[in-house]
Amino acid sequence: MVVRPRDGSPGASGGDPDHRRAGGGELDPNTFRATDAIARGVRGAEPGEVPGRLCEVAVELLPVTGASVSLRSDGMPVQVSASSAHAAHLAQIQATLGDGPCQSAVEDGAPVLACDLTSGRDADRWPVFAQQATAAGVRAVYAVPLGSDALCVGTLDLYRDRPGGLTDRQLCVAGLVAGVMTVALMSLPRGEEAGSRDGEAWLSGLAGDHDEVYQAVGMIMAQLGVGADDALARLRGDAFAHGCTVVEAARDVIAHRRRFERE
Repeated sequence: MVVRPRDGSPGASGGDPDHRRAGGGELDPNTFRATDAIARGVRGAEPGEVPGRLCEVAVELLPVTGASVSLRSDGMPVQVSASSAHAAHLAQIQATLGDGPCQSAVEDGAPVLACDLTSGRDADRWPVFAQQATAAGVRAVYAVPLGSDALCVGTLDLYRDRPGGLTDRQLCVAGLVAGVMTVALMSLPRGEEAGSRDGEAWLSGLAGDHDEVYQAVGMIMAQLGVGADDALARLRGDAFAHGCTVVEAARDVIAHRRRFERE
């Protein structure tokens, strides 16, 4: 199910007046609680730690069991951080398949709420992802775009161990966390801008797994004589066939434990 924001409210699916400032500019209690939790969650954090802290805040504020954040990229998303190893694994499932609510949110530029992956239209829309997610104990996924109406730069993905949706107020809180996440990610130092080990650590922390995948894609291109898209598709198919993530499959290719042959 796709929920398109209205009235310019980030992530809100309706015009509930309680979402707005009222009574002389005072925030409603839910928004105040959310902004306070965000401020507490990131207080004292190094810039590169902020995305992970915000994932943890999302789990604190919302009826979800995990959260992850990924940046949009050609071919496959770049996983930035997650609230837990389990949430990170679920993000890798979507990256491996190239399908799921995260990808749909990037394409639609609007929040996507998969409220029941066990049956119905959500299970039918992403059948393979739904099967793998439910096998990992997840019953619902909510993907909130990062960025603006003009440009989606990634997604905040929220996972829950039971079916169900988010209320308008909860979706508004998710949009608030996503907005702060966008600002935090766009403010992080990039290599030459940082001029320090911190900047290099930020880049290497994001790019490590992503670079391994594309190194493997390059090797598969040479082995099969195909383009990058076809090579990535073959790598994803191999990962799925062997029950591993695309990153794990890429490492096998790089280590020469796996070689692709022309058909």
